[in-house]
Amino acid sequence: MKLFSTTALLSFLFSVSFFHVFGQQVDRKDPALRFLVRGGLDFGGDKVADIDFEDGSKQSVPAGQGGWIAGGAEYQVPAIKRLLFHATVGYKYVTTKADNAHIRLTRVPLQFAANFMATKKLRVGAGVMSHQAVRFKAQGFADDLTLRSTTGPTFELAYGALGVTYTSLNYRDQTDEKYSASSLGVSLTLAFPKR
Repeated sequence: MKLFSTTALLSFLFSVSFFHVFGQQVDRKDPALRFLVRGGLDFGGDKVADIDFEDGSKQSVPAGQGGWIAGGAEYQVPAIKRLLFHATVGYKYVTTKADNAHIRLTRVPLQFAANFMATKKLRVGAGVMSHQAVRFKAQGFADDLTLRSTTGPTFELAYGALGVTYTSLNYRDQTDEKYSASSLGVSLTLAFPKR
């Protein structure tokens, strides 16, 4: 996983420096590199655990589900203005309705994606995603788990700032049991400064 993270970071930095050199020759007012803020909600995946409550109800914790926020960079290739690269790191979280315990599944998503602007507002993206530090904490209501994530593909179709995402991932626990962490979601993407 460290190899993937290092390779993705080095690829991004190489791309930024390579295209920055060629970007010097293009007359433009817009910055090629911008700060990126993203957030969203994802749904889906295999259940990591079932939590039984005192009122007789039950709630499952799906591996792909959760709200997330991420920050990073957007790089617009000066020679190909419709081509954008996104690199982000974030935090993804899901909890249960328990009010006497903080039961949660947390992870740190790393994403690198290429995006094509089909029109001024319509964006199509594809890339790779990996989750780091995947932890399920049940505070005694179920077994705590430390999970490992695969690296998988991620896709996005967005209009303006709003998008629909799909990510295909798997987790494995300490006993090597596999959980699908694939998810379908909605996203919000903002880049600063504005163009």
